[in-house]
Amino acid sequence: MSNLVNKLYQNNTIIYKVILFLITSVAIVYLFPKGGQFKYDFSNGQLWKYDNLYAPFDFAVQKSDEEINNEKEKIQANAKKYFSFNINAVDDVKSNYKKRINSVKASDSLSIREIEDFIKIGNLTIEKVYSRGFLDVVSQEKSIRKDELVALRKENEVSDVIFKSFYTSKEVLELITKNLNTLENRTGKKIWLELLSEIINPNVSYDDEFTNKVVNNEIKNISYTKGKVSSGELIVLKGDIVEGKKLAILNSLKSESESKVWTESNYNWIILGYTILVSLALLMLLLFLKKYRVEIYENNNKVTFIFFNVFLMILIQTLVIKYNSDYLYIVPLSILPIVLKAFFDARLGLFTHVLTVLLLGYIVPDSFEFIYLHIIAGIVTILTVSELYKRASLFISVAQITLIYMLTYFAFSIIKEGNITQIKWTYFVMFGANGLLSFLSLIIIYIYEKVFGLVSDVTLLELSNTNSRLLRELNEKAPGTFQHSMQVANLAEAAANEIGANSMLVRTGALYHDIGKMSNPLYFTENQSTGVNPHNDLSPVDSSKIITDHVIKGVEIAKKYNVPDRIIDFIRTHHGTSSTYYFYIKEKEQNPEAEIDIKDFQYKGPIPFSKETAILMICDAAEAASKSLKKPTAQSISNLIDKITDKQMADNQFLNSNITLREIQVIKKVIKKKLMNIYHLRVEYPE
Repeated sequence: MSNLVNKLYQNNTIIYKVILFLITSVAIVYLFPKGGQFKYDFSNGQLWKYDNLYAPFDFAVQKSDEEINNEKEKIQANAKKYFSFNINAVDDVKSNYKKRINSVKASDSLSIREIEDFIKIGNLTIEKVYSRGFLDVVSQEKSIRKDELVALRKENEVSDVIFKSFYTSKEVLELITKNLNTLENRTGKKIWLELLSEIINPNVSYDDEFTNKVVNNEIKNISYTKGKVSSGELIVLKGDIVEGKKLAILNSLKSESESKVWTESNYNWIILGYTILVSLALLMLLLFLKKYRVEIYENNNKVTFIFFNVFLMILIQTLVIKYNSDYLYIVPLSILPIVLKAFFDARLGLFTHVLTVLLLGYIVPDSFEFIYLHIIAGIVTILTVSELYKRASLFISVAQITLIYMLTYFAFSIIKEGNITQIKWTYFVMFGANGLLSFLSLIIIYIYEKVFGLVSDVTLLELSNTNSRLLRELNEKAPGTFQHSMQVANLAEAAANEIGANSMLVRTGALYHDIGKMSNPLYFTENQSTGVNPHNDLSPVDSSKIITDHVIKGVEIAKKYNVPDRIIDFIRTHHGTSSTYYFYIKEKEQNPEAEIDIKDFQYKGPIPFSKETAILMICDAAEAASKSLKKPTAQSISNLIDKITDKQMADNQFLNSNITLREIQVIKKVIKKKLMNIYHLRVEYPE
């Protein structure tokens, strides 16, 4: 049992990666649509590149979304408007009229004959108004055309009437006035005008609920098909242009085929297929890390970070597609290579981006167009985005990426349609929004730094500030070492720029690489201003230990001040497994008969494992050694640099770093030029 526990403990990083791999694969497959895939790829305006296609089974030709929407709009535009006729309102008005008449009869201002005449005129007016219907004020604006035929509902009966046949409030008032003018008594006219105006109320109103119900029923009964294709019928010939009726039939066949795959109990096979494809993509990512980015592969935190970002991009894109596929290109996938390049390198960023886009190709419409667009945009992102700490740099890069999106989409559109009239210009707005959302990468990078403990160029800029607490302390305790670090940082930055390495990273690493010398500053030559060398009182072994221990002490100090691991790597590797050769020779001279092991005088390593750490090793040794030249000349400097780099290569110090011989030659050239400028003597002019 204990052996099993030990094996599990020893292989815990592998077990973690397997679990991470399985969880990510399952999560991505879960997001994917579970329908089948149509085996033919086609788009409007393209040639049919396959053999003649015959219908494999009977199927209906589906109408396009545009056709269905047009039918819906036509139904809504031509829908008959329904108005309700309130029969009870007529009875209520007549009943109210009789009550009000009794109050008028009690008045002495009118004779009995005049009252009877007014009653008769009032009844005629009421009958005439309600024989056609009195429309309420709100409903008077429901029809623009007065001659429009509308439906009038009287309880369960519906009849068609002309909209203008309804009385409006203005027309009712005119009718009352006209009828009352047939009588002579002015007082009676005024009384009856007020009376009839008060009691005659609208009884016809627009029935919005019933109208919508009728429209919805008509829309519900729309046929979504427009014909049928029989099994064995020719659909398209090889070389034909896919357009019009052929395009509609092919789209219908695609929809029916994918539906049949789903309904014919092939769900498990589809899941298996997706699982294999997703697993292969993620496995390629792991193999890439293991072969070319060993330090990342061995760090489970970084592997988790990369897998999380792949899943996050797929999740966001999937949610957008499920919500509305028209917003497909609003998702800023370029954030993925920006983030990965900020924390790691361009090659890893592009490789991961390509795999992510390929995975998304399974779930997006027009997959080839989508993949091409995003891979081109990803390449442009990798080539243009650099120095994120410079806001102008990111702005220019995002503008270039957005322009590439627009140009590529424009090219695809004119290839498909043959002209620019069918281009969806809203896509250009989405590409613009995509570009704006790409600026979120700065916020995301900051969050990732805090959550995953990673380091970006923005943080490197903060760390490289010589007024930071740790560098100020280095300057106070070991001013010579601080000046040495500044010189090495300048050399390393110039060399990194020449070979395309991360100049900000190597500069920051150079500033911190010797902070371990703060513990015993006087034991290092650059800090010995009095001419007293404390090594004279120590044995070579003890002196060597103090010198080599500055690496270990530097790591301890860096961790105490929460310096990121990415910078600590420079402290650990800047001497690799080289030796303090001077003290080794001195020990041999003092003990000529003893067998001296050079390992006792070696640094513990590790050796550099990146271009940046290799650059620092070369520049550090070159700058320190150049101080030993009593009369520096161009030739002596050149010989010194060649000797140092040859020794480092002979000791296999660059074995694990992905640096080439050509790049080493370029670095040597830069260092020689810089050192010659530093030690250049003024020409002495005769007096």
